[in-house]
Amino acid sequence: MMRLVKHGLMYGNLVEVTSPSMVSRYNRALEHLTGKRTALQEFHIDISGFSPEIGEELGDPLYLNPNGCNRQFILLNVAQKTAPLLNAHFSTSRSILRRFIDENEDQLFALSIRDAVVGELVNTVFSIASPLDLFDIRSIDVEADTVGGHVEAGDELTEKIDRFMSEPDGWWDDVLIAEMVELSKHTGDIIRTPIALEPQSFEQGNFYTSHYGGLYIFRSVKRTACISARQLDIVADLPVKHVLTLEDRREIASFLSRNKLAEPISRAGKARAESILRQKLDFLVIDTAANNGEDLSDVSRRDLRALKRRHHKDLPDAYHALERYVRALAKGGKPPRLSYDDPAYFYLLRSAGHGDKQLVNMLLAQLTPLDFRQLFICHKDAFYAHYQSWSEAKKTYAAQFLAEEYVVDKVGTRTELFGPEPGMDEDTDPSDYGFGKGMGPWGAVPRYRDDDDDDDDEDDDD
Repeated sequence: MMRLVKHGLMYGNLVEVTSPSMVSRYNRALEHLTGKRTALQEFHIDISGFSPEIGEELGDPLYLNPNGCNRQFILLNVAQKTAPLLNAHFSTSRSILRRFIDENEDQLFALSIRDAVVGELVNTVFSIASPLDLFDIRSIDVEADTVGGHVEAGDELTEKIDRFMSEPDGWWDDVLIAEMVELSKHTGDIIRTPIALEPQSFEQGNFYTSHYGGLYIFRSVKRTACISARQLDIVADLPVKHVLTLEDRREIASFLSRNKLAEPISRAGKARAESILRQKLDFLVIDTAANNGEDLSDVSRRDLRALKRRHHKDLPDAYHALERYVRALAKGGKPPRLSYDDPAYFYLLRSAGHGDKQLVNMLLAQLTPLDFRQLFICHKDAFYAHYQSWSEAKKTYAAQFLAEEYVVDKVGTRTELFGPEPGMDEDTDPSDYGFGKGMGPWGAVPRYRDDDDDDDDEDDDD
């Protein structure tokens, strides 16, 4: 994994903590939250203040995330907002932290000058005893204050100032005035520099969790589902219509289409789609070549063609189906229809433009693991897990490719692959695949067998 670290593909963009004053502040905050301290004089932290070095020192990678829920955080500086979130158990946690910092940046900046800001992403569940507990998480409340309690003291001072200004005898209340003076020594001038943090709550709708080997929970859609990365022996009835695994390709294809969550990559335009799909073909060739012991250092386009010819009979079925599709696309003809269980089916999809775009692309990445670029961008934990099983040749190639082709222009690459963020392309209708009503990119949209008899869903296609 050190190869990834050196290329900035693992633990990249963390915030460095080196000054004695900041280390001291962090220790005060760490002791306040956990009762523990670090002996390290230098370390790195993510957006939540978690440090992989301290996690290793304490032998506890969840020292700020007990039981894998209700994540605690330590903010030394608002610059942490651009850092990643490590060991995330919920796909929504980083976006919630980022929004909290963005919406309170001035206040947090003023507070962090005085002391470290500590807090917690609070929900009603304090431990996950069964998958059913995940459905009790409906919203996340963000609670925060400094270690010294400046926000609480500021609220108390504001209340006393209101009393002083409104009560008829406030000007003569020596006790009240003395209390205000003492609090102001702690808070500073809250009139010129307010330090209040407004309570904030964020809805937890559709999300991914790493609990139970990885679950995608879609409950804010018409046809709800829980999609597991592996086979689960779930005893409790989950409050969703369908419980699926990644092996249930037909059902997932229908779920994505009928909830209008995905679209064909060809919607990006003929030239762009062809370029994206040709790159996916290259990734499939690389995987086969690596498995056959090829040296993949400094592979050129010419080398890739040679590898394709040499190992053509060994290439997976997904490659051949995808190649036929790209060939038809290049000629301007009608691409061949792929059935839901075709190995190339999900390689031709990307998320439509909606609020759960990242979540759907994450699911699609796990369904198409040979596209290591999308896997890295959308589902880093899955990428790291696959990476450890690869040959040294593929590890070297993937690390170099991602460092040279993705890290140098992350925003541009994401836009190229997945289109603009939701709200930027308002004229696009995600309900229309562009092939006619009820038709997907390769023919009629597959349907769940029980949908035909489900009276509650009859108006979903209106």
